[in-house]
Amino acid sequence: MTTALPRRTTRATATLAVAASATVALTACSTGTAATSDGEADTTLTVFAAASLTAAFDEIAMDFEADHPGVEVRLSLAGSSNLVAQVQQGAPADVVATADTATMNTLVADELVGTPQAFATNTLEIAVPAGNPAGIADLQDLTDPTVNLVVCAPEVPCGAATTAVVDHAGLTLQPVSEEQSVTDVLGKVSAGEADAGLVYVTDVTRAGDQVEGIAFDESDAAVNTYPIATVDRTGQNPDQADLAQQFVDAVLSPDSQAVLAHLGFTAP
Repeated sequence: MTTALPRRTTRATATLAVAASATVALTACSTGTAATSDGEADTTLTVFAAASLTAAFDEIAMDFEADHPGVEVRLSLAGSSNLVAQVQQGAPADVVATADTATMNTLVADELVGTPQAFATNTLEIAVPAGNPAGIADLQDLTDPTVNLVVCAPEVPCGAATTAVVDHAGLTLQPVSEEQSVTDVLGKVSAGEADAGLVYVTDVTRAGDQVEGIAFDESDAAVNTYPIATVDRTGQNPDQADLAQQFVDAVLSPDSQAVLAHLGFTAP
């Protein structure tokens, strides 16, 4: 299995406003079908996934489409807390994958999803711009008030993990901004707008030469487990529900696990 080519356009946020911009598009998404240019109807599977899963799910989705002719996997990628809020508000998702169990448990408590299944784990790493101009060496260095630090907001899984490792180390950080997704943190570091950021190991891997990663021992204090589940929707077509379960099974398959491992995720 090869690394995904950038042929798919993914969303940075899973907003209802985008879907609501055209009634036909929203109807297509909610019924599981999308009209093609030649008038044929192809099945659409809408998957909400944590932003840190972007590269992995892009490839997994393409493989799923190849194995299911006529099916389009529509990925909607954002911070897990944002995705959960969207599902709670009735967004037409078929599958949801979050970056920690706490956010998924919110949907379980609301009886909005089936039984979640863990499929990957991830830990934090310090990301710095190429060349590490601020000379960051460890977590302690991030406490320097002169360091331009960005982190995830506490309500986002990567932010909760940041809080856990910092508390474990007995340190206090003074970030200049708190972002709503790990990709936003990575974007600021990659662009040289920050001296450092706390992101997942997998984000450093997919950023390539744009950033450098600095591992730190305290990261073991917060290992994020990623769960995936089908979304229970009133009046959902049984065939659509079955297709959603097939996607979950695909994510748990050896081939998809190999994709995740290649990108730096570890097995749960």
